[in-house]
Amino acid sequence: MADLRRLARMLGEIDDQLVSCMRCGMCQAVCPVFGDTGREADVARGKIALLSQLGSEMIRDPHQVKERLERCLLCGSCAAACPSGVPVVDIFLRARAILTAYIGLSPAKKLIFRGLLARPGLFDRLLSLAPAMQGLFTREVDAAAGTSCARFQSSLIGDRHFKTLAAKPLHELAAPRDEPAGASGKRVALFTGCVVDKVFPQVGQASLAALSRAGAGVYLPGGQACCGIPALSSGDTRTFRKLVLANLELYADKPFDALVTACATCTATIKHVWPDMAADLFNEGERAAIAALAAKTTDICAYLTDVLGVTPVATQDSAATVTYHDPCHLKKSLGIANQPRDLIRANKNLRLVEMSEADVCCGCGGSFNLAHYEISKHIGQRKIANIRATGAQIAATACPACMLQIADMASQSGGGIQVKHAVELYAQGLTE
Repeated sequence: MADLRRLARMLGEIDDQLVSCMRCGMCQAVCPVFGDTGREADVARGKIALLSQLGSEMIRDPHQVKERLERCLLCGSCAAACPSGVPVVDIFLRARAILTAYIGLSPAKKLIFRGLLARPGLFDRLLSLAPAMQGLFTREVDAAAGTSCARFQSSLIGDRHFKTLAAKPLHELAAPRDEPAGASGKRVALFTGCVVDKVFPQVGQASLAALSRAGAGVYLPGGQACCGIPALSSGDTRTFRKLVLANLELYADKPFDALVTACATCTATIKHVWPDMAADLFNEGERAAIAALAAKTTDICAYLTDVLGVTPVATQDSAATVTYHDPCHLKKSLGIANQPRDLIRANKNLRLVEMSEADVCCGCGGSFNLAHYEISKHIGQRKIANIRATGAQIAATACPACMLQIADMASQSGGGIQVKHAVELYAQGLTE
């Protein structure tokens, strides 16, 4: 009965949010999926029209509704361009949660989310076994991007060029720490995120080095859990709630000035999605803790430049050329765009050249890439064409998911381009 009441309340909340949509079609001009398919059902306006009848459509054909809702990158381009301020991503996440509560999770997602992701210790232990085995099934194809492909035909992997798991995750390379405030007078908590921890530990190491150099003490707890967005994107609010509470236990009662992450998606999730979903899933005390943590959360590039005072320096004549891609969750959700560029410019050995359409989505979208790879790939090919047009040797961004997508596209289009995080490039400059 409680679940039915919660579903009814969430349906009512969606109805209240939908009324502000004027069906103007501004979302068409910015939606990457619509740009590839040209289908009205793939743009926010088409999905909102469907959701206006969600109750009846859910009873008639819930699986069809779910399929249409999941053809979305959740990039937030539509929300950023909407003249009426419709909270599109918030609406879609709630609708996915309603549908999943109604029809249930697939067995595979139950295993992944509730069997593994919701158990951080078990998740870490199982994935720690994979690096020793993955060489049997993969082979390197592009040394610059560090990508591999499958040795054997696989329907799941297809023709992707992907990053393998790191030999050691960040949580094995960097011991937990609980430092006092540094010379800057600041004490910072670092949220690692799954992809940085397990695929790009060098980004986590660069974050620690950058914070230390800027005079910030670091609180880095062990046993961190996923931010929860993969589960919530599939409508699994049960796992999402469990992961949020696990992270609150690590961070909520600790004194620090800011919670920083090197993952644009994690930052946007903790700062916006956690509070947005709080009324539906958490009690009053939990909501207060979420709000307090969200208020302290920011991107590491923004914190290094805006608070700790990292500034650009003069560029050397022999500098390598780098171009920067704006992650959707960083620029469109958080309004952070100049700070990662300033961090790159703080490395005297780099020359930043802007690409065309720098803030257009790269096409990853997390699980969207797994379910709709051909669309994801078409969007990514436009991104890599813009990157190559700059002549840059390095493609930089500030989101590990974007790094995965750009590395795949760079590798498949001929290779030779390094893919780096902005904080990684800054930290390299500290040692050169």
